[in-house]
Amino acid sequence: MHKPASKINRDNLLFHLALLTRQWRQVLDTEIQASGLTGATWRPLLHLSRLGDGTRQKELAASLGIEGPSIVRILDTLLAKGLILRTEDVSDRRAKLLFLTPAGQLLVEQVQATVMSLEHELLGAFSDQEVSLLGKLVERLEFCVSAARRPGKQ
Repeated sequence: MHKPASKINRDNLLFHLALLTRQWRQVLDTEIQASGLTGATWRPLLHLSRLGDGTRQKELAASLGIEGPSIVRILDTLLAKGLILRTEDVSDRRAKLLFLTPAGQLLVEQVQATVMSLEHELLGAFSDQEVSLLGKLVERLEFCVSAARRPGKQ
């Protein structure tokens, strides 16, 4: 059977990647909802796990690309669920340090397993070579986007 020509080209590739990212998040949010977390709450947990215990609240907000007041509400929810601890930084009392509780760590492991399972399912249609090539291309795109965002660039 003849494969139709792709409608994705230089003029719309990044638009399609943005759509794909949104679709991927929707799939993840739907799957992870079963664990009692929303898209707004599971991402901060995973980011905190990757950044490590003792991460400053401001650093977590920056890694998520959200503003301070928004992260406070999300963290209040995670705190109420017993998934994180928030303490004052003794070196700067204005700063708050974040820690996963054992329950939070367990939930992170469950979410990571769900994400990995979905990734394997979705990428199962691709060969190892295709996945490797796609990974290299994504890394190049990430570099180009980072370079385009540097301060002082016109």
